[in-house]
Amino acid sequence: MQNKTARTTATHVPLAWPEALQGTPSIAVLENAIAKNRLAHGLLLHGDDFTLLTQVALALADRLLNTPEASAYFPVAQHPDCFALRPSGASRQVSADDTRELIGKTQVSGSVSPRKVAILYECDRMNLAAANIFLKTLEEPPANTTLLLLTTQPYALLPTVRSRVLHFRFPVGSDSLAQAAGLPAWLSDYQAWLGQLCEGVTGKREIADSIFTLYGLVARFDAILTTATAEAWESEKNALSEELDKEEQKAVEKRLANGIRQRIFAEIEQATRAFALPRLTRADSREGENAAETTARIRRAHTAAISELEHSVGLLRLNLNHAAALENFLLHSMRLWARR
Repeated sequence: MQNKTARTTATHVPLAWPEALQGTPSIAVLENAIAKNRLAHGLLLHGDDFTLLTQVALALADRLLNTPEASAYFPVAQHPDCFALRPSGASRQVSADDTRELIGKTQVSGSVSPRKVAILYECDRMNLAAANIFLKTLEEPPANTTLLLLTTQPYALLPTVRSRVLHFRFPVGSDSLAQAAGLPAWLSDYQAWLGQLCEGVTGKREIADSIFTLYGLVARFDAILTTATAEAWESEKNALSEELDKEEQKAVEKRLANGIRQRIFAEIEQATRAFALPRLTRADSREGENAAETTARIRRAHTAAISELEHSVGLLRLNLNHAAALENFLLHSMRLWARR
């Protein structure tokens, strides 16, 4: 007897691609390859937004599994021919034993679909033994099986693994992130703060106002991140397998938070560039000694600010608290941009 979640595929509407990617060349290539039954057996889906990668993988798996040839339709997360492998344990590693178990599942004929799909979440977390075992599978892939590798750090994979899969890089889903409560206003206020610094901060009151604004930005950043993470987790957990225990669910939620945090810092970098470039253009169009000095000052501040932001993001990867990393960046920005 089929599971109650199953139904015929005749009325099945494919799971939608992420809105930010609809109509893009990458999606067009995937759709065309599926239609012609020429999709590669191994795909590496990578980019800065892990939630976006997950959505692509689920939409892709849905199109491969829930076809007219399948005997029944299942949501991807519960599909008997879709297998998932995630890092586990305190070390957050993909072990050799878990990799062998996944490979064993792919070597059995499908239950309801002519195809099988295996999704490897955070595949860069495979330890060396697991990676070597998986490499053999890529060299001799199981019949009618598509392997989807998801990572935000593709160069952490073995070069031999990367060379045996087709790469698809997906950009940051800034469209969806832009809807995060308060982020557009935060970025606007951040640029306004930079403008005030450039105008000159000399008196005690001006200095105090700049510092208060700085710590207000830090506090608001924390609230934005919390809200955006909660919204993403609410959407993500509905697609998770019911077999995940609480520890694994917490790990997924933490990964979501880290991904959103990285994306917001990327937005800050773009906002910094958007603030600096028009000022550089105006300064370059002027003449005289003061104009040259202004151009040089803005260029130095811009270059140093971006470098400091990259340093702060690097500290995040070492588990520094996001508020402390942002505070560090803004304090340096205050010194760099303030006109005395």
